[in-house]
Amino acid sequence: MNFTTLGEFILDEQKHFPGSSGDLSSILSSIRLAGKIVSQQINKAGLAKHIIGAAGSENIQGEQQQKLDVYADDRFIKSLRARGLVCGIASEENDDFVAVDENKDAKYIIMIDPLDGSSNIDVNVSVGTIFSVYRRISPVGTTVTTEDFLQPGREQVAAGYIIYGSSTMLVYTTGNGVNGFTYDPGIGVFFLSHPDMVSPDSGSIYSMNDSNIDYCQRGIKRYIEYCRSEENDKGKPYSARYIGSLVADFHRNLLRGGIYIYPATQSAPNGKLRLLYECNPIAFLAEQAGGKATTGVQRIMDIEPNELHQRVPIIVGSKDMVEKAESYLTE
Repeated sequence: MNFTTLGEFILDEQKHFPGSSGDLSSILSSIRLAGKIVSQQINKAGLAKHIIGAAGSENIQGEQQQKLDVYADDRFIKSLRARGLVCGIASEENDDFVAVDENKDAKYIIMIDPLDGSSNIDVNVSVGTIFSVYRRISPVGTTVTTEDFLQPGREQVAAGYIIYGSSTMLVYTTGNGVNGFTYDPGIGVFFLSHPDMVSPDSGSIYSMNDSNIDYCQRGIKRYIEYCRSEENDKGKPYSARYIGSLVADFHRNLLRGGIYIYPATQSAPNGKLRLLYECNPIAFLAEQAGGKATTGVQRIMDIEPNELHQRVPIIVGSKDMVEKAESYLTE
């Protein structure tokens, strides 16, 4: 076992960001702390009835919020504000970004999906947190603006996720590869368990909600038919694996090789997943691990955002599989 802790590792990562004065390392430490708190609550979900089920409110997308959505959102925002190192926070759960005016001199903003796949909580299925860090573009010492958050994914300086499953793992990149850390609840520490994570170039898993198959682009339907056939590159049908939690689906495919698809459909012509909170950070991780992320016709991280809660289609995973799917969309 590698006994390098997350704290030790992110301090070493600081050398890749001269002039940061350790700010980015401290931001990641804040995420680590909030993740430990949320993980503890998730592990109680079967016993603590006050933290499971619907909260009785909707988020900006009109989706029913779960109690743990609200709890996780509060924990992460409080933890990030407390360090004084972020001047703005945008969350999938809130209508608008939070300007952290007490931290106007901070250099970074963060975007976060506090609890991805939260509808799975009540049935004890893996969920996660997704985060993305950018340098602000507004002048230091002023209040952040919308433009600070509407940056293309290629401007990210860090991104990652926490997966709350059979174990809790934090996986992140600062543009220098992808590393994963597993939480030891006995001593309250994340240890480096998956150094230098690399996505297999190909795999035999496809992850897509098959109920969408008749309502998406013809090219996507033809690619899924290819996955199911014996005429594909494996000579036998791929395995279908769809959890309904982006973090869990992506994490499995990152380790095993596979492709995740959430296409544009008749009912969601722009796709369903959010560019800023889900697609950009996942795309950054995929590319840093040697994979690929696209809408089918455009690199995810090259999209110029036009609103905080913008949705886009996404195809992400093993490079060869994503490129094969793209070929069906560009014929």
